[in-house]
Amino acid sequence: MSVPTISAPTASVPRLVLALPHDRAVLDGGWWPRSWDPGTELPGLVLALSERHGRIRHLMLNIHAWESRTRRLTVGPDLVRIGWFDTLDPALLVATTGRDLQVDLLVVPPATPTAVAEWAMATAADPANRRRAPDILAVAPDRPGATAATGSDTCAVWDNEGGSTRLAGGGRVRARDGVDAA
Repeated sequence: MSVPTISAPTASVPRLVLALPHDRAVLDGGWWPRSWDPGTELPGLVLALSERHGRIRHLMLNIHAWESRTRRLTVGPDLVRIGWFDTLDPALLVATTGRDLQVDLLVVPPATPTAVAEWAMATAADPANRRRAPDILAVAPDRPGATAATGSDTCAVWDNEGGSTRLAGGGRVRARDGVDAA
């Protein structure tokens, strides 16, 4: 049986915000794909990450968020392995470099309004951010001009027992059809 492979002759410029090197707190940045098609979206992301981190050898993605599941992606001279995981949150993409460094990115759903997506990516790349990827999407402002608590204001984040300054886990993520998913 052959393993599906995508060759990427052209790659679009990704909507990507990366933290400055060595400024990483929880995430390395945020990425806002234009669709859930990995063959269209991943080549540009791999190229952009390669410029910063060197060769990307492996990507890990949520199996349910994306339209198709290829196991390998050829970008330039490199072959990138893609792992699909049921337990990986749809709001997170994990890339592994050729030097075994891990790059964790917030994945903003494609249908997200521009102002919200830009806020979420900037928050993910902020070294003061203390939120995990799904938590950023859970507190993202619903409309342009709305504000949400930043990672540097931990008192604004309360857990389900009330009053904790620890960051709440288990936020909700907008699924690609716009319905909240647990």
